Amino acid sequence: MDIKAYIESGIIESYVLGLAAPEEEAELLELSRTYPEVKAAVLHCEKWLSEVSDQYAVTAPAGLKARLVDHLQDEFTEPERQVPVLPIRRENIFRYAAAVLLLLLGISGLLNIYFYNRYRNVSQDFVHLQSQHDMMAADNKVYQARFAAMTHELQLITAPGTLKVLLSGVPGRNDSQVTVYWNTHTKNVYLIINHLPVPPEGKQYQLWALVNGKPVSAGLLENACSDLCAVAPVQQAEAFAVTLEKAGGSPAPTMDQMFVLGKVSI
Repeated sequence: MDIKAYIESGIIESYVLGLAAPEEEAELLELSRTYPEVKAAVLHCEKWLSEVSDQYAVTAPAGLKARLVDHLQDEFTEPERQVPVLPIRRENIFRYAAAVLLLLLGISGLLNIYFYNRYRNVSQDFVHLQSQHDMMAADNKVYQARFAAMTHELQLITAPGTLKVLLSGVPGRNDSQVTVYWNTHTKNVYLIINHLPVPPEGKQYQLWALVNGKPVSAGLLENACSDLCAVAPVQQAEAFAVTLEKAGGSPAPTMDQMFVLGKVSI
C-alpha cells in the first residue's frame, strides 16, 4: 500500500470530522497501529481541528446564565405560566444554531486554506519533479550520444581486416605510448593516444608509416584528440612512428624527436 497516497486521500480528515464510513474508520485504526506515519497524521489532524475549534469557539452572551436562572425559577414557582417557556426555548435554539453555523463556517474556511496550501505544495513538488525529469532527459541524450560514439568506434577497430599496432616509447621516452588501428582492406588508419607529453607551443605530433624502408606522412595528430582519432589512409606499412614536428607538419621526420615506434605484424 502507498501510505503517502493514503494519507493524502482525505480519509484522515473525514475520520477526525466524524464523516468517515465504518469500514474506512476500521481500516484507518488498523493502519495507524501498523504504520507510525499514519498515526502521526491522525494526531496532527486532531490537533489541527482542536486548534481550529478553540480559535473559532463562540462565547455565550453576557447575562445569559442569569436570565436562564430567572426563567427556571419562574417555571418552578409558577408552573401554570407556560407562555415564557416557548420564547426561551426558541431563543436558545437560534443562539445554538448560530454558534454551530459560525463554527462550521470557520471550519470550512480553514479547510479551504488547508487544502489550498496542500494543493500549492503538491504543485510546487510537481514543478520540481518536472525539472528533474527534464534534466534527466537531457543527461540521457548526452549518454546516448556518447554510447553511440563508443559503439561506432568499437565497430571501427573490430572491423574485419583491422590490425592493432602498439607503438611503444623509444629510449629516453619510455612512458610514451600510442595505439594504431590500420584496416588493411579499407586502408583507413585510426589511433588512440595512450600517453604523450603535451606538445610545446608551436609544435605538433605527426604520424609516419614506414613503407619499403622510407617514412611516409600519415597525418598530423590534433592536440584536442582524446579518443579514437582518424588520420590519413595508408596503403601499405611495415611500421608506424610518431615524431614531434613544427606546427603544420614536416615533409620528413625529425629522427631525434621520435617518441614512439611500432612494427606491423601481419
